[in-house]
Amino acid sequence: MVIVAYDDAQILDVACPSGALEIANSHGAVPRYAVELATVAGADTRSSSGIVLAGARRLAAVTGRIDTMLVVGGAGTPKAAVDERLLTQVRRLAGRSRRIASVCTGTFVLAAAGLLDRRRVTTHWGYGELLAARFPAVTVDSAPLYIRDGDVYTSAGVTSALDLTLALIEEDHGPSLAREVARELVTYLHRPADQAQISMFLAAPPPGNRVVRDLLGHIAAHLDGDLGPRALAARAGVTTRHLTRLFTTQLGSTPARVVRAARTEAAAHLARGSGLPLSAVARRCGFTSAGTLRQAFLDHYGVTGDMLRRMTDMPRPLATRAAQTPAV
Repeated sequence: MVIVAYDDAQILDVACPSGALEIANSHGAVPRYAVELATVAGADTRSSSGIVLAGARRLAAVTGRIDTMLVVGGAGTPKAAVDERLLTQVRRLAGRSRRIASVCTGTFVLAAAGLLDRRRVTTHWGYGELLAARFPAVTVDSAPLYIRDGDVYTSAGVTSALDLTLALIEEDHGPSLAREVARELVTYLHRPADQAQISMFLAAPPPGNRVVRDLLGHIAAHLDGDLGPRALAARAGVTTRHLTRLFTTQLGSTPARVVRAARTEAAAHLARGSGLPLSAVARRCGFTSAGTLRQAFLDHYGVTGDMLRRMTDMPRPLATRAAQTPAV
């Protein structure tokens, strides 16, 4: 794997893929991953955090077949996307690569090199509109964590590089190795590609009301507990009517719908990332039965839990439901 970097790149865009692949090698990946950092000049490069990355090869010196070329993102992307020396080398290496990938705003570099025309791609949610406006021949979907379109893989912001890399490891070596890598990294294995970049708890600024803010934290930490409106109101020391008014004002949804969305999101993660039966997933996430969990998946995603587990990508919430419940 050749990781293409430049000055003021995001260091996590480099560290997440290289670290995960190093762990894959330590757990017996065959063939092993050989990771190289490459820049236009082949010199040390300074990340946006100020940490200097040493040992980079000169892009022009990279020859032969390449398994994966991955372009990182970061604060230096605007300059990188207009650096014709870099774009020339990216085009050349793309022709030698089995697959090409980008992390975060690295998508802009691939697009500027003309490698994303007529493809569906993603990038950091904050830059999707700009990417679409600048490159109209590219179909931009800034909702998913990562997207595969043929032999091109694009991912969202920063830590989604880890989700993408785990997906590549699973594609190359199977789910067992990817699971071992994720366990050593102490991370979720692995967030589905089409999972929204932003959880319902991060989709908007934290509620200004302390009661609502505290209750959201309680809900997330006690999904298998009593989260009915009366229990939540009692915890907050308010009436159920006032609780509903607070949630509607602060979140645009009722307490019951917020709880159901939170439980569905957590259950989707657990169903996709573990071998637990749906009945166990249901209990852990506060559903009364596997049947009610299946109905929640059907209402929110349009598929049952069994179907969700068999799918490569998790479907996004149904548009008709998006207006009724916080996005998952």
